[in-house]
Amino acid sequence: MANTSSAKKAIRVQERKRARNQKIRSLIKTVQKDALEKIKTSSTDAHKAVIRAISQIDKASTKGTIHKNKAARKKSRLMRQLNTAANPKTS
Repeated sequence: MANTSSAKKAIRVQERKRARNQKIRSLIKTVQKDALEKIKTSSTDAHKAVIRAISQIDKASTKGTIHKNKAARKKSRLMRQLNTAANPKTS
């Protein structure tokens, strides 16, 4: 247990940040899952869902919840899946 008042405050601050980051990460997973579902079902809203997911990922990256390279990787993978679903290769 923390002894000093500054250590106690640091614990409170960390708890607030952890809760905020957890909420943002959960939201990213939700919108990403929604986008993937719409891509797989070839929904007309797939593009909008991907744009929404990318927006949330960018916001999380800007606020420092996730690393910028992780954000770029997630966005790239989403766009690749969207483009593959829109233009399937015919062999």
